[in-house]
Amino acid sequence: MSRFKTKFSAQAVLQALAAPALALLAAFVLSSVVIAMTGKDPFHAFFVMIDFGSKSDSQVWIINKAIPYYLSAAAVAIGFRMNLFNIGVDGQYRVAAFFAAVVGGALALPGALQIPVIILVAMAVGALWAGIAGVLKTTRGVSEVITTIMLNSIAGSLIGYFLAEDKLAVKDGNLFHTPEIPASSHFFLIPTTPDPIYGTLIIAVLIGLAYWFVLGRTRFGFDLRAVGRSESAASASGVSVRRMVVTSMLLSGAVAGLVGMPTLLNKSFSYGTDFPTGVGFTGIAIALLGRNHPIGMALAALLWGFLERTGLQLEFEGYAQEIVGVMQGIIVLCVVIAYEIVRRVVLRRQQSAVGAQLSARGADGGEGEGDDNGPGERDQDGKSAPSTQAKKAGTTA
Repeated sequence: MSRFKTKFSAQAVLQALAAPALALLAAFVLSSVVIAMTGKDPFHAFFVMIDFGSKSDSQVWIINKAIPYYLSAAAVAIGFRMNLFNIGVDGQYRVAAFFAAVVGGALALPGALQIPVIILVAMAVGALWAGIAGVLKTTRGVSEVITTIMLNSIAGSLIGYFLAEDKLAVKDGNLFHTPEIPASSHFFLIPTTPDPIYGTLIIAVLIGLAYWFVLGRTRFGFDLRAVGRSESAASASGVSVRRMVVTSMLLSGAVAGLVGMPTLLNKSFSYGTDFPTGVGFTGIAIALLGRNHPIGMALAALLWGFLERTGLQLEFEGYAQEIVGVMQGIIVLCVVIAYEIVRRVVLRRQQSAVGAQLSARGADGGEGEGDDNGPGERDQDGKSAPSTQAKKAGTTA
């Protein structure tokens, strides 16, 4: 038994490492080919990226950049585990950050109270915005992809309407932004050199732990994943599919509402026309890259930040600006394809192993059986039974 467990664990580790190793190898080769096609040295490019990314200021920049990316990926992954494609995270976090900034700029509470209020407002607005898509899907059968895309456009128009000087914003040069939140409501910073790390890193860690526990260790998470695998089977087991769809969209939107908090509470302290956009779409790629796993998404977010940071240095070295974008796309495609290849290989090996076991059992069962006249028959209790000829002899006697 111990030998079987050791062999099984070794196979499991090998299977878990096979897909990432294959993806990294393929991404490295393809990226090198693309860089070489531009007439540049790919090995020098990788050396520049590693050297520049290893500096302390770059590491802090990468971590701060990865925080909203991770939160966005977690919001997308909640929908993915439910087999829902929440493509509206970008609109959800923008509208949530806007109204949270408006509330934060209008209140004058102590920081210990105002910061939770801002965060709760952002989560509530994000959940409400995503819940619209969930309700429309369960009541009218509208695809969440179409609904969330339209809600992204509506969110941008709504923010543009209110982000005016005579409404909820003030003018600062050529920019419009909401009134700044009080200094007492700024989130803390983690002191590091040469720049500090955003304290909202704690929020990302808590969301990652909650994601792991709720979806992997609770009955609710089991029901959510069951509906994602098969709605009919989940419904037959007593799970309300409609309720789970709406609930998962609400949770996804609530997490999406936190995506803008690192920028709002640690950097800009207001929502303006220069507030970052597109983070929600980046979260889709990071969720795919991290395979919807909390640790995998964290590594993917850091990798994404690393590529963006070092890509700036590549431009100074004369490399094309689009190289980083191409590398990001190659990495995502390689990861998706590599995991699918490994999954199919493992599935074939399992099917072959099951077939071999069934064949072996059939051969073992055939050896102990005799014909009607042979001595190999056994009764139901497994004891030796008399042959047919012996039975006839006893009857004649």
